[in-house]
Amino acid sequence: MRPSRDVPPVKRNEPVAADVAATHVPRYQQIKDFITRKIQDGSWKPGDRVSSEQELVAQFGVSRMTANRALRELSARGRVVRRAGMGTFVAAEKTQSTLLQIANLGTEVEARGHDYRCDLILLERVAASPEVANALEMQTGESVFHVVCVHRENGTPVQLEDRYVNPLAAPEFGQQDFARVQPSDYLVRKVPFDEVEHVVDAILPTPEQAARLEMEVAQPCLMLTRRTWTNQLPVTFVRCLHPGTRYRLGSRFHPGGNAQSR
Repeated sequence: MRPSRDVPPVKRNEPVAADVAATHVPRYQQIKDFITRKIQDGSWKPGDRVSSEQELVAQFGVSRMTANRALRELSARGRVVRRAGMGTFVAAEKTQSTLLQIANLGTEVEARGHDYRCDLILLERVAASPEVANALEMQTGESVFHVVCVHRENGTPVQLEDRYVNPLAAPEFGQQDFARVQPSDYLVRKVPFDEVEHVVDAILPTPEQAARLEMEVAQPCLMLTRRTWTNQLPVTFVRCLHPGTRYRLGSRFHPGGNAQSR
């Protein structure tokens, strides 16, 4: 079931006014997307100060009213907290909103001191099946990106990723080198999602899935199914299959803080 909707110094290479004017996206939305990306990629963490209205006006070449609207709408969605006389700060995420956050598998593996590798099996543009079309809220037969990867830790497969991406949300997805950047990492950095749905199931793999994961068909797997949205536009529908003997899914969090997936 889809979740309820109720739910540092600026670098020189950050977007500037010319970048904003070059798109058809409203300027206040450009600012919202910029701030959201900084939060999602970890540049700004809960409690960190966000660019002020005056700083946003200077950086993006917009009016004070436009900057104010961007911060006001982010505050209404719970992304930031505005404190009179102090500024705007990244809000702490509510732990009950999602159990699992989108994590970077490669970073997790390397943090354990192990070698990480992503093997690209398939990257294509296909007609959406009824299941994929329903998941991405589009018409059957519409064009979507499809990518299949095997993620390895010290050479051993730990995840089989089968992902579909809405070209309207990420038009350049099919041009990326996913041997160098994970599909999930690319989407988190390029498309500022504001809704996430996670479902975890225990299943037995198909013979093809078991072969790609180098495991026995009779061994159980954990399957994480994820969908994300940005401004009500579906972004991705992905199934991540993990051998039950090699991987665990869970979360660790502080009350009122961010959950981290495993």
